[in-house]
Amino acid sequence: MLAEARKSLGMSGRPNTITKEYAARHGDEFLKASWCDMAVTYWARHSGNAGAVLLGGDRAYTVWHAEDFQKAGRWHAGTTAQVDAAKPGDIVFFDWGASNSVSAIDHVGVVEKALGGGRVQTIEGNTSDACKRRVRGADVIAGYGRPDYSGDNWTEAIVGKLPQVSKGDTGEHVESVQGLLLARSHPEVAVNGHFDDTTEAAVKAVQKWGGVTADGIVGPDTWPVLLRVH
Repeated sequence: MLAEARKSLGMSGRPNTITKEYAARHGDEFLKASWCDMAVTYWARHSGNAGAVLLGGDRAYTVWHAEDFQKAGRWHAGTTAQVDAAKPGDIVFFDWGASNSVSAIDHVGVVEKALGGGRVQTIEGNTSDACKRRVRGADVIAGYGRPDYSGDNWTEAIVGKLPQVSKGDTGEHVESVQGLLLARSHPEVAVNGHFDDTTEAAVKAVQKWGGVTADGIVGPDTWPVLLRVH
């Protein structure tokens, strides 16, 4: 996650690579929108950590993202003691009004390291409309979410072992795709092990529903949608 975030350091202005990719999935209104959480979404997806970081799917709105961590029981309030316990890779949320209220969150970044004294070093997108390192204190930290980067999640392990399949492919993995499509209300799909036109059309429909690129190819972004892994 951090390695991917570091690649964005120095990016500035909008639209940019991050907002363009998010807009391609969710609409052109995101091309020039505030992009701090779009950056976190981008880093999670490109580092293979979407399942750990994006518990509710892609996020551009920081309040909803923080609420995802709260619902999962992976939220830590922004007190000095809690900030000192932050770890690299934690997703840290800020409230410029200096409260610990999730509903008041304004901004988000990823912790690069804890510095002690209630301070952390972060990497943040959309800070002065750029991606930069910052040092933040507990006074403006509403809290942070702790992703499960352990890889112990059985769904992540399964997805990591699944191959990419697309039109023209055959075999048991195509049958798995077709069975999952049937479970996603696509009765027109036959479980015959042949990735045909009907299967491709159903995959594209599910991809659109799941907010991933609708290219008809079942790979690391689409298997989680079929399995309802967010």
